[in-house]
Amino acid sequence: MSLLAEVGGWAARLTPDAVPERVLRRAASQVLSQLGAVRAGAAHPLGRRLTAAFGPPLQRDPRQAASVLAGLGSFLNLDDTAYAGHLSNSTVAVPLAYAHARGLDGRALLTAVVAANECAARITAAATLGPLRGQTALHAHLAGAVAGRLHCERAPAHRWTDALGLAYAQPPWPLMHAFLAGDARVLNAFGPVRTGLDACDAAAAGLGGQPDLLEHPDGFLRRFATVPLPEEVTAGLGTRWHTETFSYKLHPGGPGIDAAVDCALDLHYDLGAPDAAQLATLVDDVHVAASLYTVLAARRARRYLDGPRRPLGALVLDVAYPVATALLTGRLTVADLEPPAADDPVRRAVAGKVRLCHDPGLTRALLASEAPFGEALRRAGPAGTAWLREFGGEDLVRTAGEPGTPAADFTSATKATGARVTVRLTDGRTAVRELLIPYGAAGPHTHAHHAELVREKFRALGGPARVADALPRLPEMSAAELAAWTAAALDPAAGDQAAVSDPSGVRATVTAQSHRSPDGSLPRTARPVRRTGPADDILEERLP
Repeated sequence: MSLLAEVGGWAARLTPDAVPERVLRRAASQVLSQLGAVRAGAAHPLGRRLTAAFGPPLQRDPRQAASVLAGLGSFLNLDDTAYAGHLSNSTVAVPLAYAHARGLDGRALLTAVVAANECAARITAAATLGPLRGQTALHAHLAGAVAGRLHCERAPAHRWTDALGLAYAQPPWPLMHAFLAGDARVLNAFGPVRTGLDACDAAAAGLGGQPDLLEHPDGFLRRFATVPLPEEVTAGLGTRWHTETFSYKLHPGGPGIDAAVDCALDLHYDLGAPDAAQLATLVDDVHVAASLYTVLAARRARRYLDGPRRPLGALVLDVAYPVATALLTGRLTVADLEPPAADDPVRRAVAGKVRLCHDPGLTRALLASEAPFGEALRRAGPAGTAWLREFGGEDLVRTAGEPGTPAADFTSATKATGARVTVRLTDGRTAVRELLIPYGAAGPHTHAHHAELVREKFRALGGPARVADALPRLPEMSAAELAAWTAAALDPAAGDQAAVSDPSGVRATVTAQSHRSPDGSLPRTARPVRRTGPADDILEERLP
């Protein structure tokens, strides 16, 4: 049996009773988190232009609604991530649109989200040791759109195979110049979602897709993967739930900056929460130690930030400006990524004092976690060396060491995109914070508190309290209740518009106390550390 036939057939047969309750609850948190991202996108100037062109996120045609939901949720980097991919722009957007149009209840919606997650994550994981990852792996949304729609329609298994084969016939390959510098990023998820939905229509009309398109020598993995991992598509179907690998984005920005921003937010209060202008005069320099993953993404973004323009696509991947903003103001909001905040000379001056450093220990911790690509390297075994060398050179090959064995399941999955931030002041003081797993990222704290985190994220992005408070009831909602809940979640007139785009307070609401083990100690995987005095010696690498 081909890979598409096997994964599509499994997803077509997936029922709510076959999904563990804990997995359904993770999907429910994912839905609310993505609705917050959509609200923030709709309130942004780019989002308003998107809806002017294509209509609101809920409209009569579910294909158009799904595409608009995908676009609005993606471009501010508030969309959640999994092993592997930024999935929610299709795996939530499409089921939401079709559940609304077809009058499905809460449990049917969440089962469709899980089915879409599992198809999209697995195919993306099979190609994750390649040149595209994160938001640039737009091909993930082909599977997310097909699976999300066909599960809502209860389509037969053969149609899944045809639709997936048609969708992957011409997979997208984004151009980084457009992704980082222009407004086209608002269409990044919109386009592949539309392609996936078109493939569903074509399959329903009798057009056939190639069932072996993934694994064929002239197929998808041959073109999109340096080290193809076809076995990831079907490994542990029904037991190894990729939905449990989700990280929930609490800051606008690339996943690689989250821990550094968390540290900077804590340091702002460690230093007494002074006025931004006052603190700016005291900052001598700021060192950010991070994994090579963060360093390389920031280096690429910096090419677009040296001049007077501050394009959103580059700014969300930068480290210096978000860390400076969080340190000076105690928050990082969507508004901080736009003028006048992004042009503030005080913030830009402090950003100029931020030096990003590669910490090999943090890179090893990243590779030891499941997401974004540690699990793929374990699946690849020695063959993964080719991708490591392509991604980071011989130094990364040496740093990575032996890959270990793949996980039997993802109940304890982690995403350790850690950072250490050291602030040196002109009066001689030094303050340091370190966090291995960012708030909201896959790890022990998020596994235990994901519902709290996403409720506070949604509220912080202006969402109505009644929608957030109803999250525990989402799996049991009737069709009418779900329709009303979804409409309220996306109603721009509802909620606290004064709070829009400020998710940074989530960390204060879901307190650090919840990180503690029963004995009161802080586990290394979620450890805020404060030190004073001389900082450790670290390998510094100034960004060009």
